[in-house]
Amino acid sequence: MISSVLGIAFDCPNANDLADFYAQLLGIEKTISSPQFAAVPLPQGFLLVCQTVENYVPPVWPWQDGCQQQMAHIDFKVDDLPAAVEHALKCGASKAEVQYYDTSTVMLDPAGHPFCLSLGD
Repeated sequence: MISSVLGIAFDCPNANDLADFYAQLLGIEKTISSPQFAAVPLPQGFLLVCQTVENYVPPVWPWQDGCQQQMAHIDFKVDDLPAAVEHALKCGASKAEVQYYDTSTVMLDPAGHPFCLSLGD
């Protein structure tokens, strides 16, 4: 029986670099670090895991036939969308060229994974 979520993992070219990005973005310290596996503990009680994969191919946003597809993305709740976008950019993210909503901004982490900064209720 499954008792809880341990973590969510992202493949990437360098586990420590991507974990450092998310640690800086979220203001949380990276607690697990090795060349193949690094993780940031989230306040919700699970890990944001980064796993080094040889010959990693980043996903394409938005989706395109014949290109690497995203398999998942994280939606982060924010109170101030412009400030959150600015912070993400300073941490090393980039803003996706294609956007769909006024209340959410799609960003790309340094390994190319999309994530959303979304206004909460």
